[in-house]
Amino acid sequence: MILDRFRVDGQVAIVTGAGRGIGAGSAIALAECGADLVVASRTQSQLDDVASAAEGLGRRVLTVACDLMDLDEVSGLAELAKSEFGRIDILVNNVGGTIPLPLLDTTPEYLEEAFHFNVVTAHTLIRASVPLMLENGGGSIVNISSSMGRVAGRGYSAYGTTKAAMAHYTRLASKDLAPRIRVNAIAAGSTATSALEIVTSTPELKEAMEEVTPVGRIGEVEDIAAAVIFLASPAGSYLTGKVLEVDGGADIPTLDFGLPDL
Repeated sequence: MILDRFRVDGQVAIVTGAGRGIGAGSAIALAECGADLVVASRTQSQLDDVASAAEGLGRRVLTVACDLMDLDEVSGLAELAKSEFGRIDILVNNVGGTIPLPLLDTTPEYLEEAFHFNVVTAHTLIRASVPLMLENGGGSIVNISSSMGRVAGRGYSAYGTTKAAMAHYTRLASKDLAPRIRVNAIAAGSTATSALEIVTSTPELKEAMEEVTPVGRIGEVEDIAAAVIFLASPAGSYLTGKVLEVDGGADIPTLDFGLPDL
């Protein structure tokens, strides 16, 4: 049956930024499809909630509360997965994000930090995970990028630049790691997570975002999680080096900060 191709039974997935939002939703979706999990984020209590949901599905879960800006801690996730479960099959690089700022307020240090958080952390974990993936034949990597890596708007110079880098890094890494490891990305549009709550809880702002989104709504976490399952599972086995745009069809920024001309 076609639905069987979306199963990942017996596989082990690492998900970063898994305490809430897209990371948590993706981790639970992977558990629903049969994967055991290594979930990492800064806040243990949030990870405990994700673990409880996954364990309720019969999955095994290792929670790792850590600072994902620390590259030693990031790379250590691969060895923890190996020692706990004996393998790594799926890697979801979800951790990232940058607060928008006007260009002249975006210091070189801020841009460097954004690149570190959104790209270097993913690269570090990929380097640590790939040798262990190869021990069991290969695997699948899914990087969470953003539609702001493709469209342009004021205030997004750091965030959009680093997410564009993540998208192209995905294309490049897919060539280095083919054929045994597939590497794809999701360019996520505006999604109803806690990070967007201040916007979605304001009716005027929410309506404005919906008006410029062709499908007429803001994304749900499950929209992104479903794409993660597709790319990570045998259902997506003929895809590598692709950036899947899950953005409601929007081709302009859905959130306009109203920054004035200089």
